Amino acid sequence: MTEQTARRVGPARIDIAYERFGDPADPPVLLIMGGAAQMIHWPEEFCTALVERGLQVIRFDSRDAGHSTRMTDAPAPDVAAAMAGDTSSASYNLSDMAADTVGLLDALGIDGVHLVGLSMGGMIAQTIALEYPRRVLSLTSMSSTTGDPAVGHPKPGVLAGGARPEDRDSYIAWQVRNVRAVGSPGFPFDEAAAADRAGRAYDRGVDQAAMMRHFLAVLASETDRTARLRTLRVPTLVLHGLDDPMIDVSGGRATAAAIPDARLVTYPGLGHSLPPELFSAFADEIAGLVHEVEKGGHRLA
Repeated sequence: MTEQTARRVGPARIDIAYERFGDPADPPVLLIMGGAAQMIHWPEEFCTALVERGLQVIRFDSRDAGHSTRMTDAPAPDVAAAMAGDTSSASYNLSDMAADTVGLLDALGIDGVHLVGLSMGGMIAQTIALEYPRRVLSLTSMSSTTGDPAVGHPKPGVLAGGARPEDRDSYIAWQVRNVRAVGSPGFPFDEAAAADRAGRAYDRGVDQAAMMRHFLAVLASETDRTARLRTLRVPTLVLHGLDDPMIDVSGGRATAAAIPDARLVTYPGLGHSLPPELFSAFADEIAGLVHEVEKGGHRLA
């Protein structure tokens, strides 16, 4: 596993950093991480669990994250205005990020893929399935929602307020607080692992404006995908924690209810995180869907 970069990808012609795990002959699974997160937030041990179940795994940095292209020439994001309904300061939306992702598939020579998206990554994965249905063999939406404002609400004040600290030690402490706040009350919190991942993310590159641009990308997109999700004809798995403080489980339930024949699996004690204790369970569910689709001879529509 070595980090590589796909150059001039998709309509935006951006660079995307990525890593591949496993046998390229195995079914490809593309992991899409959430807002303000990097590909390293998909733990290597989770990627290994998928590989051990006969899957090829690809994780990547979305635009404005990690080692992929930063939109540094973009207008300053106005979060207050966006929250009030004026998203004119948004530099891009979920459809743009979906196009980036499909562009990465093109660069890798992958026609059909099994998508796994977490949080905002789940929203991007849903958007890809809606806008590029021929490219999607299966969809796994984790800890995500439909965009319906009636579901998937965060708990008030769940994240630490204020701007991201500039120095490394303060950033790590701030990030550990946030990770703990959205974590899984039914599983041990590994502070050392959270600090290590925060430090590595800091070293790969983080900035406040990019984090806000990710947030605005969601607000600038179609408010509610429910009606269009009902038109999907792709094998779908929805995984969600019953104790998710960031996106309430109602978001996962709504996603599964909207997509025809989707299977919903919920986990008591799971918050908005990936506890190591559930790596095997998650991998079993994802691999089960992928191999079922592959065995069934699913073809691109």
